[in-house]
Amino acid sequence: MEWLFAAIDPSRAHSVTDAVAWHGRLMVAAWGFLFPIGILIARFMKTTPKQNWPEKLDSQVWWHSHWIIQTCGAVLVLIAVWLIWSSSGDTLAAWIHRTVGWALVAFCATQLLAGWLRGSKGGPTEVSVTGIVHGDHYDMTPRRLAFEYLHKFLGYFAIFLAWSTAFLGMWLANGPVWMFVVLGGWFLFLIGLFAFMQRKGLALDTYQAIWGPDPDLPGNRRKPIGVGIRRRTQ
Repeated sequence: MEWLFAAIDPSRAHSVTDAVAWHGRLMVAAWGFLFPIGILIARFMKTTPKQNWPEKLDSQVWWHSHWIIQTCGAVLVLIAVWLIWSSSGDTLAAWIHRTVGWALVAFCATQLLAGWLRGSKGGPTEVSVTGIVHGDHYDMTPRRLAFEYLHKFLGYFAIFLAWSTAFLGMWLANGPVWMFVVLGGWFLFLIGLFAFMQRKGLALDTYQAIWGPDPDLPGNRRKPIGVGIRRRTQ
């Protein structure tokens, strides 16, 4: 127990201001918990366990959960940045942490902006008097394709970059050993959960989850976007 509560680097004192401490807590809450959980929901919960897919299509559970969780994470990031707006460090590690941190803030803003500009939905769920309403998602227009490639790649890249930045931040603050153990264990658990759900075949293509497996649909004539994304025939 004494080792767990000792500073990670015994040669340095563990002394941080309240603003720095809360900055770290909020960033870990956002990048370590909320954002990864939001990604898992978006990837593996396109259909619910009780949903009779493909008879019942377009579950909104994953979508509402995803954007609410990610928005809450973005708010925490904003508050965390405000807390250390004027802070600075004179070491290389501090410069790296600050630079990568600002890059992550930019990635977060880009994700929010991309989601806002992703285009219209369309499809059979939006039928008008003239028939099916065309939309960026239903037709998989270049605008929608650009959004999906950017959103997925940037999301995963930002998470892995944030994890390394979190550990660097705890090192700079000379946090206690238990923080590294708990956060490291949580990350390993998330990776294991991701691998388990992937092996269960739960990473269903968004297009199929919304509009079904009909091979004549515009989006089903394209290969799924993202590594490990699967399609079903029924």
